[in-house]
Amino acid sequence: MHVRRPSAKAKANHLRVSPLLTKAADSEEYLAMVGNRVRELRARRGMTRKILARDSHVSERYLAQLESGEGNISILLLRQVARALDTPLESLVFVGAEPPVELVRTTEFLRSLRAEELSRARELLLQEFGGVNPDARGSRIALIGLRGAGKSTLGAMLAEKREVPFIELDRLIEQEAGVPLGVIFDLYGQSGFRRLERRCLDEVIERTPKFVLATGGSLVSEPGTFDRLLTSCYTVWLCATPEDHMQRVIAQGDKRPMADNREAMTDLERILAGREKLYSQADVTVETSGFSLAENFARLTKAISGAETSSKNGRNKRAAD
Repeated sequence: MHVRRPSAKAKANHLRVSPLLTKAADSEEYLAMVGNRVRELRARRGMTRKILARDSHVSERYLAQLESGEGNISILLLRQVARALDTPLESLVFVGAEPPVELVRTTEFLRSLRAEELSRARELLLQEFGGVNPDARGSRIALIGLRGAGKSTLGAMLAEKREVPFIELDRLIEQEAGVPLGVIFDLYGQSGFRRLERRCLDEVIERTPKFVLATGGSLVSEPGTFDRLLTSCYTVWLCATPEDHMQRVIAQGDKRPMADNREAMTDLERILAGREKLYSQADVTVETSGFSLAENFARLTKAISGAETSSKNGRNKRAAD
């Protein structure tokens, strides 16, 4: 059988085209990665595309293109500049003064560590520089999770049992701003709300030695604020199925952020999936689906029974049975 071999010219054309195809594929992969990150961050914050468009002053159409991996080509050019300078892309878009060289070197070193080594490194840094008091941490119980998990109901019951104040962080934020949450977002946007949230959390931790705190569901999406919570409070993730979350929120007459959204359940599932890895950083997880209120309270009480001891020995990852 005669096998037709490619000509020298064809080989030359192939050699000329291949790098271009590789570059195009690399660009598409990078844009897809950026789009995924934008979509995941939006889901963690519980923001619809319409809300993000309003706060960012970027059209919904462009955001849809960005999240689908068809964003503006200029970001590729910026990446090329960063590569030519042999510097991370984030160093070019970093807001503020240029970070000190010690921070850059430390960041590069931490990036070289495995996941379990990073966890250990973080614990060592907190012990040395975090100023965390284990005894105080065990006296502060913080409940995290989506709306409808039972934070307000179970939190109030737990505070009464422990004879400590029960605090809802969202209510403190409203008091600080003098307007409801919805108005805060309208007036100040996501960034303004996050600043108020952090300020109120810091004040609670600094002024109240013992408490039970119910946090907003999206607090975990703000790294600095969530880290402050994790290091200063014994945290419990009240976990439920998306169906239970939806039913409980509707029963409360509150459909945020599902209002005027025909794909409410899909959005809720996406939000929960986007935050699951963050919520799971809590000291303990208590599953609230499929149990009565009394059963959930008993399970929560059991989960935090060793809070003081666990805080002294370092955060653990126990799940309530």
